[in-house]
Amino acid sequence: MPSPRLSPRAGRAASLAAVAALSAAGACSRAFNAAKIRSAPELYRASVQRFERRKWDDALQGFDRLATQLPARDTLLPRVYFYQGQAHARKGEHLLAAQAFARIGDAFPDDSLADDALYEQGREYQRLWPKAVLDAQHGQTSLATYRQLVQLYPESPRVADANRQIAALQQQFASKDLNTGTDYARRKAFDSALIYYRDVVRLYPGTPAARTAYLRMIAAYRALKYTEEIAETCADMRRTYPGDAEVQRACGSAPLTAGPAGTPPATPGAAPATPPPSPAAPPPAAPAPSTRE
Repeated sequence: MPSPRLSPRAGRAASLAAVAALSAAGACSRAFNAAKIRSAPELYRASVQRFERRKWDDALQGFDRLATQLPARDTLLPRVYFYQGQAHARKGEHLLAAQAFARIGDAFPDDSLADDALYEQGREYQRLWPKAVLDAQHGQTSLATYRQLVQLYPESPRVADANRQIAALQQQFASKDLNTGTDYARRKAFDSALIYYRDVVRLYPGTPAARTAYLRMIAAYRALKYTEEIAETCADMRRTYPGDAEVQRACGSAPLTAGPAGTPPATPGAAPATPPPSPAAPPPAAPAPSTRE
């Protein structure tokens, strides 16, 4: 039985499908295979090309092979580790990225990439702590990494970036403690709330959260009727935030100072204490007896 004849349009469609299938087969046959590249410099170049084409898995295949095959002190290794970290970061594998960047500082602290690698390591750990409500372990590691960069490479151009990230992390840590304190305050556990508020003020004094913690400390002290602590806290707030309108509303305009021993400090809006009565005046002296006869 003769084969059915295709219309011209159907024939063209079949030809295009065949070409597409052949192209796909060719692409599969040209898949990146790091094991077939024997020379380390050639494999490095090929892996960089795959990275630049955003073929992260191919790039990692090459860089992972180089990382295991190059001698421990090979000067190419820092570049291999740095590309490994970048490729993992592009894939959203932040912990693997941080570990790759860390290898540079561990094995090649004097390499020109060491400061950049520390900064990128800090960024990857920071990305693992996106919200203050989450466990802060990776945030602590990120903060320590940035501080290590500032300490070890004070002349690095990445120091300014690291200091900005340190400030952002400190605000996030402060917000975490502030939120915990506020949760206790909502449950009327004011003494527990004050522990966290004091930590915010003590550990993160330059953050916006510290000012909020001060104000919430005042509210907690008022709920507990701790008048002396109110006075001390308001004095600190006036020194730290001079002219702040909200501080003035919370503390009043009159200075809060402790009174004489045994008396509580004055509180805003309280009526002045009535002064004690003056001692009674002595009665007038009797007139002297007359000397006239």
